[in-house]
Amino acid sequence: MTIYDARRTAIFRPTLRLRLTLLNGILLVGAGLVLVVLAYILVDGALKPADQLQHGTTVVLQDGREVDAHTWQEELVDSAEWELLTRGSLALLLIGAVGVAGAYVVAGRSLRPLQRVTTTARRLSGESMDARISYDGADDEVAELAKTFDAMLDRIAGAFETQKRFVANASHELRTPLAVMRTEVDVTMADPDADVEEYRRMATVVRDASMRANALVESLLLLARTEAQAGRRLGRKVDADLATGVTVALSAMGREIQRIKLDVTTELAPAGVVGDPALLERLAGNLIENAVRYNHLAGRVWVRTGADETLAWLVVGNTGFEVEPADLPALFEPFRRGGRERTGARGTGLGLSIVRAICEAHGGGVSAVALDGGGLEVTVSLPAAAVTPVLSGTAPVVTGGTPAQPAPVARR
Repeated sequence: MTIYDARRTAIFRPTLRLRLTLLNGILLVGAGLVLVVLAYILVDGALKPADQLQHGTTVVLQDGREVDAHTWQEELVDSAEWELLTRGSLALLLIGAVGVAGAYVVAGRSLRPLQRVTTTARRLSGESMDARISYDGADDEVAELAKTFDAMLDRIAGAFETQKRFVANASHELRTPLAVMRTEVDVTMADPDADVEEYRRMATVVRDASMRANALVESLLLLARTEAQAGRRLGRKVDADLATGVTVALSAMGREIQRIKLDVTTELAPAGVVGDPALLERLAGNLIENAVRYNHLAGRVWVRTGADETLAWLVVGNTGFEVEPADLPALFEPFRRGGRERTGARGTGLGLSIVRAICEAHGGGVSAVALDGGGLEVTVSLPAAAVTPVLSGTAPVVTGGTPAQPAPVARR
């Protein structure tokens, strides 16, 4: 197809502008035709003065001719009707042409923002997500569409940026253990004097690095699975208790708790919810693992669970290094460890991201409090078992100060 054929196809295709123009033209010509027909009927019924005269009455015309009154009336009516039809048709054609042209221009101006939407959408790509319509016309339906489109682009751009950052961080995290394994293997293989002990040391390093990479992959899969379930129905929904996951997590971390001599206190009241027990157990496990991992020697960990008529909550707090309240939202992003550098840090930096995703998948929310003197207290709030979960997520609530009592978290 040539450029000329493409332009002809674009011109004559049934666009919205063309359809609006044709509709306006049909309505305008139809209304004019009704007026002409109505005028024709009125003229035909009104111009009959001779009907009131006696039969045989004659009239004298201006040129001196004398004709029958009824004959004169018929000639007069025929002439008026002909004039009405010819001039009315001409006026109708003229008004129709002007109306169609005006409708075409007005429709084009009205639909110009839609063309800007199309042009903007064609310019968009993964590398250029900054294009916007920025409509500044009248506050009408088109303006609402343009604003909605711009808002959608903002959300898409944010998602693209998050995805790129996530991929970059994941690549960095996976590159570190792989580089360690390759370096150990290359160094050991290049050493001609390496003995069995050296190979055993190399194997231990490679095993530890592979375990770290495997833990990262499993965490990424869990995060992707829980984020995919946020906003829709869970694959599994049964009665569960948040306190059960706490007991399992504390038992799993028992050796580490004893090693760094942590003081653990618990207040485990029933906290019944409806959801996936495996995910809920992972939620409690991640919070308690973080509380233990980012604590200091002879520090404290406290865990509370409870419920009321509408919400069930889990509170996990710990002593440790100080966290700025402004840094709290970043803790719930992937690969963030409360200000610590990624390289060499323990864990994958996905713990609180997974907690937030699990909360959103269960229709609840999570909040964090930076404690005076160092440490963190995280509160998870989920719909209680007697309440049907509402599938909506919540953003982390940023506060500072002393430990607060569990409170309902505002839903988005």
